[in-house]
Amino acid sequence: MAAAHFHGLDLDIRDFAAESGEKFPSPATLARWVRAQGGVAKGMRLRWNYLIRLGNTPPVVLMFHDGSAGLMVGTDPSRGVVWLRDPLKGEGEPPVPIDRLRLAQVWNGDILLIKRRRDESEGEARFDLLWFAKLVLREKRGLRDVIFSSMVLSILQIFPALIVMQVIDRVVNYHSMATLVSLTGFVVILSLYEILLSYGRQELSLVVSTRLDARISLHAFNRLLALPLEFYERQQTGEILGRFSAVFRVRDFMTGQLLTTMLDLFVLFVVMPVLFYMSPTMAWLTLASAGCIGLIVVIMLPAVSRVAGQQIRTEMRRNATLYETVAGIRTVKTLALENTRREEWDERTADVVQWRLAAGRMSNWANTLVMPLNLFINRGIILVGAYLILTGSNSMQGGALMAFMMLGGRVASPLVSLARLMETVNEVTVSLNEAGMVLNQPTETRALTTGMRPKIVGALSFSEVNFSYPGSTTKALIDVNFSIPAGTMLGLVGRSGSGKSTITRLLQGVSRSYEGYLRLDGIDLREINLHHLRRSFGVVLQDNFLFRGTIKDNITAGRPGYTIDDVVRAARMAGAEEFIERMPAGYDTWIEEGSTNISGGQRQRLAIARAVISDPKLMILDEATSALDPESEALVNANLERIGKGRTMVIVSHRLSSLVNCDQIAVMDHGKLIDIASHEVLLERCDIYRTLWLQQSRHVNSGSSGKEADKQKEDEQEQGQLPGGGGEQ
Repeated sequence: MAAAHFHGLDLDIRDFAAESGEKFPSPATLARWVRAQGGVAKGMRLRWNYLIRLGNTPPVVLMFHDGSAGLMVGTDPSRGVVWLRDPLKGEGEPPVPIDRLRLAQVWNGDILLIKRRRDESEGEARFDLLWFAKLVLREKRGLRDVIFSSMVLSILQIFPALIVMQVIDRVVNYHSMATLVSLTGFVVILSLYEILLSYGRQELSLVVSTRLDARISLHAFNRLLALPLEFYERQQTGEILGRFSAVFRVRDFMTGQLLTTMLDLFVLFVVMPVLFYMSPTMAWLTLASAGCIGLIVVIMLPAVSRVAGQQIRTEMRRNATLYETVAGIRTVKTLALENTRREEWDERTADVVQWRLAAGRMSNWANTLVMPLNLFINRGIILVGAYLILTGSNSMQGGALMAFMMLGGRVASPLVSLARLMETVNEVTVSLNEAGMVLNQPTETRALTTGMRPKIVGALSFSEVNFSYPGSTTKALIDVNFSIPAGTMLGLVGRSGSGKSTITRLLQGVSRSYEGYLRLDGIDLREINLHHLRRSFGVVLQDNFLFRGTIKDNITAGRPGYTIDDVVRAARMAGAEEFIERMPAGYDTWIEEGSTNISGGQRQRLAIARAVISDPKLMILDEATSALDPESEALVNANLERIGKGRTMVIVSHRLSSLVNCDQIAVMDHGKLIDIASHEVLLERCDIYRTLWLQQSRHVNSGSSGKEADKQKEDEQEQGQLPGGGGEQ
């Protein structure tokens, strides 16, 4: 953090999550964390000779054997020392000179370089072919070696044809055994070199493609995580996954067909001069035939692109249907919707088959038109060569003709591959556009990596807050004004659509496009680092998602540094300790996907334990008890009273009985704050709250005041106020 602070980058150790299985954080783990916080970091291993030469550099983090670290702030090669400072003692602490021998006792050779990112980062750059090109060019060293090996292999590919020419013209025609022996030795040596070089190039290409594959996959997934929640709420999940998977088509193209075709093109630069030297006429015919193949592909390109685009889109829609069916299989089974889903799947499959058939026919037409030219290059050119020899138009012999045929095939193959590559480019372009519809959406990266990181106390203040959802013409919040001190338990009530959940969304930073001022401890929420804000909150929703894993893993999700004692403490606060200990494996009990092996009340209590384990100063409960049975609700409410001590609680609930103990209750209606006070005060002065309370308490009032109601009815009948009364007229 001290090294990052030198560059103006503010880091919070509470945001760091160590990798599982690491006793001490590695430079790679720390570098990933710094990059996620908006900086640039690189971990590497250096020797003393290189370390001491790092003069006039920003502070360098040295990793020690015991997991600690030191900050190298300078070097003195003449004295053979480096200047280290303890990062925990602040910048005022003078550095200490350390020589090579003393440093070797504590330093493991790992360093971490940190700086602030000042230009557009890779994570924020637009996802397009230019971004891919920049990514490929970053592998300069690997590409240089691959290109060099490809050029050498291209040169070596000339020799087999020349050897065939010599065998036919000299060995066979003149029956020269000595020449055959010499050529045999040369072929063996040449083959050995070609095998080794081919293996080396394949290994280098594999390393480059694997590194590119890793970079593309990591970037795409990080971009997916950086998208705001509002985007996921507006889009269909199946379509998001379908469009995201399109990036892997682009990845396969970049690391597979494109790289292979580009490498094979080196053959042209080496073999074409040899062909023109052997027979300019036949060389021009070969080149013209390959050019015609490319022309046919270019002419058919628009039609192929249109059909390929439709095929990709129909496949995405079918994948969306598959995802929805699997994700909602419980609803499908309980409502007997198998036939409905089957019909939709059949329609989607019919569309896919239709466009796949159209794409196959279009490709078949292209291949049919290209085939005569391809056959001419591979077979017909030998007839032309024979004719030229017989008519004396060409001085080449039979061996030279065979050599030309071998080299001509090598020239035509990359040209045909290049023409077919253009056809694939259209499919990749469509896939890239589909992936870009997801990955090029505005992200939260800036809000997650910049902003203040204050100590959260929990005081909230709304001042003239207005908010509208994207695409909506009506306001979800209208001039909301209220403030509560830290440690307040605030309830939010109101009819559906009154703006209760919208307030919690603004508090969590899900939506930041509000008007007015929403302050936390006197600081506008938009100025606070979004990652820091969300990690400082505890949030429990109506339907909480538990990951597939153990109970302990779910309670410590995102905070792997917590111990089992912390887990037990959180479970005890949430009232979950009792049922966890009754389970066969206790805290190591495995939770299945969808939490099917635990009840709804147990799931809610685990969610509360997950929220309180970090001891947040502000907790948000959005309809956390609405789906529970009365017994589970009563247990959760009792735990909430204990949890709420010493922290700010914002509780959204339709059941007013769970809010009667709140310090303040805010009544919302059509986006406006109607009133805010305690339960007793609201019953006296707020008509909306009183109406809601009477509606929910009717069954209680009817039981307790039944006799009074009957007596009142009798009195009214006696006075002739009700039909059927016995009063005199």
